[in-house]
Amino acid sequence: MPTKVEQYKIITFNVGSVLIFYTFIILIPLVFTFFYPFEWIHMYAFLIPAVISLILGLILKKVSGINSSHTVTVREGAVIVLFTWTLVVVIGAIPFIMIEHLNFSQAVFEATSGFTTTGLTMFSNVKDVSKLILVWRSLMQFIGGAGFALIMMGSVIGPRGFGLYHAEGRVDNIAPNIKRSARIISLIYVIYAVIGVIVLDIAGMPLFDAFNHSLTALATGGFSVKNGSIGEYNSVSVEIVTMILMFLGGTGFGVHYALWRGNFKALFKNGEPWLMLSTIFITTLIITFNGVGKIFTNFSEGFRQAIFQTTSALTGTGFSTVDLSSPVWINFGVAMFILTSLMLAGGGMDSTAGGLKQYRIWVTIRVIIHSIKEFLLPSRSVTKISVWKGQTRKFISNEDLKEILLVFSMYFSTFFVGSIILSCYGYNLTEAMFEFSSAMNGVGLSVGITSSTMPLGAMWTLTIAMFTGRLEFLVVIYALSKLFIDMYDNVKKISYKKSIVKK
Repeated sequence: MPTKVEQYKIITFNVGSVLIFYTFIILIPLVFTFFYPFEWIHMYAFLIPAVISLILGLILKKVSGINSSHTVTVREGAVIVLFTWTLVVVIGAIPFIMIEHLNFSQAVFEATSGFTTTGLTMFSNVKDVSKLILVWRSLMQFIGGAGFALIMMGSVIGPRGFGLYHAEGRVDNIAPNIKRSARIISLIYVIYAVIGVIVLDIAGMPLFDAFNHSLTALATGGFSVKNGSIGEYNSVSVEIVTMILMFLGGTGFGVHYALWRGNFKALFKNGEPWLMLSTIFITTLIITFNGVGKIFTNFSEGFRQAIFQTTSALTGTGFSTVDLSSPVWINFGVAMFILTSLMLAGGGMDSTAGGLKQYRIWVTIRVIIHSIKEFLLPSRSVTKISVWKGQTRKFISNEDLKEILLVFSMYFSTFFVGSIILSCYGYNLTEAMFEFSSAMNGVGLSVGITSSTMPLGAMWTLTIAMFTGRLEFLVVIYALSKLFIDMYDNVKKISYKKSIVKK
């Protein structure tokens, strides 16, 4: 067990390593200046944050006083993830300030929305936004979707990164070591993105639009290059391809790996994808039947609009084909309640989606069924609850149930408090609940509350909701608890030494 000094050396070294890698990520949008020469004037807005990230990373590695990464436990991993995400968001906000002249709060909101794959935006008219900024937003969501620290550190610390992997909210180690898991996830992610670009282009999207939407759909991010999102294309084929990409993004990487390995036995035994599909189908029918004659002219129109919105909400993507801020949809109580609930539920564990996660919901359902069976069985019968996760069968322990209960409690209590805070700014409770749920669960669907002119307090409420929701609250709490406890212990030691000197 490393001492506290050694722990913070490990933390400093690894945060520095991530920032050095982040330098190259920031420079990627500059590739598009070759296709859009008029964007050359904006190069400085990416060069400056890249230099800042590089210098800061080198300083942190130098200050750490160690030459190579050591084993990262969950405790150090939580602090690394907290510092990494905070620095990445703040540095990533610089291009928004320099090119689009957003103020600090607006820029941090946009960057947080990007890296947390939320999709809520400060831009009312994205058609006037720089091409480099549009690419940067899509890239942020693509990187943030798979877990920024996971992708970067998987190559840096390899099998020593167990703590970081789990601090990122990953529980499905799809390969024997962390480094291989990170590379497999990255490979699957990139291949899907490339296929998405090609298929969207074939479906009728311009290539630039296809590139951006493939990245943000797969990341379940929702940033669009159109003001009307996917609905502006008014294309069934585009909507179908986008829904498939959203579903792929909202499905855990362990399930994808089982598919790629041809392990269909494990694939069919995983409850999450089937729960997602059945939830989308049932809620689509409910919205459709309730909306025909009210907001839909016929069943086919209703089904088409409902299935896209429910898929977007459940996977946490945030694309839309309708204007949810219109009075017609805001007053459609059944749909708004269902979409809010779906956003809270979220996609699969170890996916790019946010929310409570289908795995936890599936385990809860299994526990209820098991309790009923146990009640009906003879009193001496001993049974265990098991679920399939990726390619492995897991037995549910009391610790697993404790973690699920804790996450559920954190989500619903935060949702309640955040909705009340938003309503204090004059928004009605239904709108406040919808918008806060969208932010906290990394969705991006909006009823019109999010804008560059919204109250500063409401803006930061949603920013914090996006950040803490993406890290599933517990990582933030664990990291801050460790920092405060270590600081308190350090102050006590200093006070004790001073008292000894005086004596």
